[in-house]
Amino acid sequence: MGAAALHLCALHIGPRLSLHLRLLLWTCPSECDYTCQHLTTTHRLSLSPPLPQPVVQYHGKWPFIRFLGAQEPLSVLFSLLNLLAHLSGLQRIRREIPTSYPLKPYYLWFGYFGVLSWTCSAIFHTRDFPATETADYLAAGASVLYGFYFAPLRVFRLIDTSSPSSFSTPPSTTPLIRAWTTLTTLLFLAHTSYLLLWHWDYTYNMAFNVALGLLTNLQWTYFSITHYARTHRLWAAWPGLIVAWVLCAMSFELLDFPPVGLDLGLWARRNVNGGWLDAHALWHAGTVAPTFWWYSFLVRDALEDLRGQRLKA
Repeated sequence: MGAAALHLCALHIGPRLSLHLRLLLWTCPSECDYTCQHLTTTHRLSLSPPLPQPVVQYHGKWPFIRFLGAQEPLSVLFSLLNLLAHLSGLQRIRREIPTSYPLKPYYLWFGYFGVLSWTCSAIFHTRDFPATETADYLAAGASVLYGFYFAPLRVFRLIDTSSPSSFSTPPSTTPLIRAWTTLTTLLFLAHTSYLLLWHWDYTYNMAFNVALGLLTNLQWTYFSITHYARTHRLWAAWPGLIVAWVLCAMSFELLDFPPVGLDLGLWARRNVNGGWLDAHALWHAGTVAPTFWWYSFLVRDALEDLRGQRLKA
């Protein structure tokens, strides 16, 4: 059946696609592929006795029910909610943290990388092409690496905000910050060059991001433990609690189950059998709330720093 349908596509006598599908670059062959996946899945689910694993992956991906042309609708939705969290956080940083605070530019760049990462994620989950996949992976890597770069600036006070003199010296001009910036920039260039020019290795890419993420999380956990022990203020423990939340959300990635939910008669009439919600979508859903919480910590921490400066003055 698939070969016959593709032959009709080649002759340009297949059904004309809706405008919204064409705008998202669906073509006759990709529409045929999508339909055949769901016809095959429906057939496998109807067999008796049932197959041990009736729902299988095609091209390395589960057969999702698309919505308005988006291949993975809930992953798109949750990516957009994460994007909203970063945009909201950027607005708070601009509004609530004074320009004189030395770490403000670094907080803003954290938000910019977050916006880039989740924009690319939403695009990739809307339509999976080699270009959108590459953009998503590289933007996510850049965001993770920036988090790794940014953490010691605050945790170990590589940028000192504890003395009034630090507010008059541009942080980026100090030798230590220049060296740290150069090192992490070279690390990112080496990482992307390996993926783009040598070998696109999914296992390596995941290991790279997980390793940097764990190192970053360990630093913020250390910050929470030491800062809370010294101040006995609940907000000082927020980074460690956020890290724990994100790690729990990340554990969804280990499940990797077929998409579930919304298997309604509407889809059956269209010869579609599948769902919208999978483990990856749950992972994206789990990072929305802690992102809002994280920006609350950044603002609170900066204001406490500034308050300490006023008391010393």
